[in-house]
Amino acid sequence: MTSVIDVRGLEKSFTQLHVLRGVDLAVEKGSIVALLGSNGAGKTTMIRILSTLLKADAGSAVVDGHDVASSPAAVREAISLTGQFAAVDEKLSGRENLVLIARLRAQRDPGAIADRLLARFSLTEAGGRKVATYSGGMRRRLDIAMSLIGDPSVILLDEPTTGLDPEARNEVWDTVKQLARGGTTVLLTTQYLEEAEQLADRIAILHRGRIIVDGTLAELRALLPAATTEYVEKQPSLEEVFFALTGEKETEEHTDTTNGETR
Repeated sequence: MTSVIDVRGLEKSFTQLHVLRGVDLAVEKGSIVALLGSNGAGKTTMIRILSTLLKADAGSAVVDGHDVASSPAAVREAISLTGQFAAVDEKLSGRENLVLIARLRAQRDPGAIADRLLARFSLTEAGGRKVATYSGGMRRRLDIAMSLIGDPSVILLDEPTTGLDPEARNEVWDTVKQLARGGTTVLLTTQYLEEAEQLADRIAILHRGRIIVDGTLAELRALLPAATTEYVEKQPSLEEVFFALTGEKETEEHTDTTNGETR
């Protein structure tokens, strides 16, 4: 298989904070790779370097055959970036958002492009409505649809389901799977273990600035002792693999019901 994204020895620091400490990662054409890590692990920094928004201190990154440092314009033509929050204009309709982006990208027949994408992402009936009336899942689907204008070969998704409810999250998952089936290469960052399990062909765990493991879900599970059998067989979950490898257990926020404070 051909690596559409090839990262080698990538390093990035901010003053005394070393965020990336020699990251190696390869993403094959038409695959979904999840970059999994806790907050502050360096996931967004990695995406910003790959999308030419940030320069690395050392190492190399090649996207669709183009070096991000020496050929940033070519990289930007090959990719699409979707951030943590939907970049849509709420005052416009869904169709108007799509037409606007198609015109900005100098595409022929923006109206036809908008109609095709609305149909592809099951938004045809809502296409004439203002985006302000859309649910979170619909906004995110529209945002991803907008990112596909110009037929990018690589989609970078930075925590695409942040803040979404479970139903909206499932809608986005279906959309990402549909992209991969169509041959688009997807690199997504997430801190949701279930998201990585559901979507990724391969999972890379980024911890303290380094990729500490990279493989399929089955390969990651095999890193832990074999399942024990009593009455039922229990395979280790990705969550168990993640915390066993990183030695960390994230503390979930909880609300003190006595005084209403969040700790």
